[in-house]
Amino acid sequence: MMLVRRLLSSLFIAFTVITLAPKLEAQTLHAKERAGALQPRVKNQDSGKKKPAQPAAKKSGSSTRGFAAKPSRKDLKSGGPSMLNKKKTLAAAAAGAAAAGAASSASQASSASQSAAASGQASDAPIARPSNGQKLGLHATDDPLDLRSSVAYVMNSDSGKVMFEKNADVVLPIASISKLMTSMVVIDAQQDLHQVLEITKDDIDSEKGTHSRLRVGTRLSRAELLHLALMSSENRAASALGRNYPGGLQAFVSAMNAKSRMLGMADTRFVEPTGLSSRNVSTARDLARMVQAAGDYPLIRQYSTSPGLHVGSGKSTLAYRNTNRLTHNPKWDIELQKTGYISEAGNCLVMQVRIEGKAMVMVLLDAKQKLARFADAQRLRHWIELKYS
Repeated sequence: MMLVRRLLSSLFIAFTVITLAPKLEAQTLHAKERAGALQPRVKNQDSGKKKPAQPAAKKSGSSTRGFAAKPSRKDLKSGGPSMLNKKKTLAAAAAGAAAAGAASSASQASSASQSAAASGQASDAPIARPSNGQKLGLHATDDPLDLRSSVAYVMNSDSGKVMFEKNADVVLPIASISKLMTSMVVIDAQQDLHQVLEITKDDIDSEKGTHSRLRVGTRLSRAELLHLALMSSENRAASALGRNYPGGLQAFVSAMNAKSRMLGMADTRFVEPTGLSSRNVSTARDLARMVQAAGDYPLIRQYSTSPGLHVGSGKSTLAYRNTNRLTHNPKWDIELQKTGYISEAGNCLVMQVRIEGKAMVMVLLDAKQKLARFADAQRLRHWIELKYS
């Protein structure tokens, strides 16, 4: 009987162990997992050390190249970037795009600079300022010949009949056209044309900063300086002529204005002999009178229309050419001419020419491009030829 009880007791214990063992094993495993979760995870022996702070990202967006910033580990765990990191990502992308745009602009600017250099233009040349005529809107004036000069005037020099006019009474800067008056005053003074004059620092252009091949110390005759002023529009030559006038430069300018009044040039004013100042002003109608008067001086006709001149400058010889390309054209019969340019005046040209056997005075002011004034002269000549044919 005792044996039977022990047997039954053993069976009961075995049954209980078999029944409860899986539950105990599950509880133990769960406890281990909880314990493991509470302890830090160590990947390697250095992972427990505090990592050094990473250097702050540079403010420049050049390193991002337009891509979004890398999400943090916290973002990866939470399934996506936080709102803060979203903002950082967008900011980084914007900075990268701006940097890429700046790099593109710099590349384009560099290419433009290289292209300009290849074409012989200065890459850092400033944009040309508008002329006084452009500011006044004179280029909007229509004319039957579609001239590029905003001011034009053609007069029969013998009869005084006006053949063509456009904005002829508008007062504008006249640039180196002033040198025609300079030349008349020099010749009227009957100074020795063979006297040698010296270029000094007083002849350096302080108005516009223009360059001259006549260096300080260059010594030339008054005739050579007059020739260069008329033919090549040499500013230091004109300055030296005025400076060596009896009574000096101030007396010379007074003589220029007195001469203009004598010729009936009521809207004309001179402040210096070169034309570099925009305060040397006149109208096309007044300039036609000046061209007519200058045509009575054989030396002005000769010097202004000569094709070139060589002058000695120290140990070297300087070669000069006429600034008016039409003087090299055998189809033109030019008796007198003068070109001019400063930004306020635009490109200017005055001439006394023979067309169909008749003496004509042409005045063209304020052309935007250098060659446009010569093209306008061609148009006017062709128009007059058709008119008299």
